[in-house]
Amino acid sequence: MNVTKLIRLVVLPAIGIASIGQAQTLEAASTAAAKLAASSVTADFPSSSPEAVGVDSQPLIRMSEWIRNDKLDVRSLLVIKDGKLIFERYSGGLVRDNNYELYSVTKSVTSLLVGILNGEGKLGPNDKVVPGIVAAHPELKDALADKQDLKVRDLLSMSSGLFYKQTEGSDTLYYGVPNRLSVAAKSQAKLPPGKEFDYTDVNPVLVGAMVSAAARQREQKFAEEKLFKPLGMSHYRWDGIDQTGFVSGGWGLRLRPIDMAKLGTLLLNDGQWQGKQVVPAAWIKQMTTPANPVLAKDYGYYCWINHIVEGQPEFGAMGFKGQFITVLPKENAIVVMTSLLPTDGGLRDATYLQMYRRMVNDYILPALQAGKKVAPSAARQAALTKELRLSQQSKGVAGTATAFNDPPEF
Repeated sequence: MNVTKLIRLVVLPAIGIASIGQAQTLEAASTAAAKLAASSVTADFPSSSPEAVGVDSQPLIRMSEWIRNDKLDVRSLLVIKDGKLIFERYSGGLVRDNNYELYSVTKSVTSLLVGILNGEGKLGPNDKVVPGIVAAHPELKDALADKQDLKVRDLLSMSSGLFYKQTEGSDTLYYGVPNRLSVAAKSQAKLPPGKEFDYTDVNPVLVGAMVSAAARQREQKFAEEKLFKPLGMSHYRWDGIDQTGFVSGGWGLRLRPIDMAKLGTLLLNDGQWQGKQVVPAAWIKQMTTPANPVLAKDYGYYCWINHIVEGQPEFGAMGFKGQFITVLPKENAIVVMTSLLPTDGGLRDATYLQMYRRMVNDYILPALQAGKKVAPSAARQAALTKELRLSQQSKGVAGTATAFNDPPEF
């Protein structure tokens, strides 16, 4: 068995000072594999006990107990504080290297790619959409004829005025589509751009086409070159490629939670990763500021703002069924979750969203705000270690129908 496969079998959540080395599986592994697993944590985020950075582990334990006792299908839940990994929870035998379908978290990645191109002078929010797409796809000229005033910023802010009627179960915009861009290009220009907030998935398809045209390569390849590799990501895959070779700019990306946290770090640190400017700081500010407060005060450029927390700065990404990257600048913290939770409700009040709000507001924020009230102790660490081990061995019940793309992968 090679070392990579061995690590996949043995690596368990990093849970602080007394974390990985205590797991029975790791005790059975070779010393070399253990060292490699530990070094991979250090290369991403150094691990720390919560109390060592002024975080109270007890609310985190209570949150984990609630998730476990109620059998909520939370596959991963991570908390990064001051650049350190202080809480890493998995369930059902899952490990760090599993990746997950991120659904609309993908949109935020597309926005970051636009920001990179903007910094290179190749694509800007005020660029008109039709000339860029028609130059690369002249066959779509007639389909785009009613969209001459449409700009990139209108697509990024979900205020394009485009209308697309989704067909449940057999929609040609999503998976198994021959030509997704052609479907999006034929959507109806219902309103002039900038008049209404309407969260429709034709918008990121068109943005993805603009990214590909400006970068002169497929969006997934540009993302790998400019984002995934510079951030040291692994086990990533952009699913849902249509018969023309294009992915969707709005869904289909699969990432490990630890790599989702790196995207959160870019948002938190003004586009920097480990001292390197990956995305221009000016773009991060623009992306995380309401694009049109009159239409949607909680939405920037494919970025939700104060969607989870009120009363202090908060922004991040959200995906269907409960995929989240949440940035808490005041706490210098990032929260990441992947899950399969109930989907009933609307865009701003879905059950999975309400559950996640409870996790962040009732448990994670109080834990982060402990400050000098807590100190590291063997008893606290033992309690956290025990709970995370129980969580890793437990398995939640899916809160909604499981689609073909929902199972975790390596």
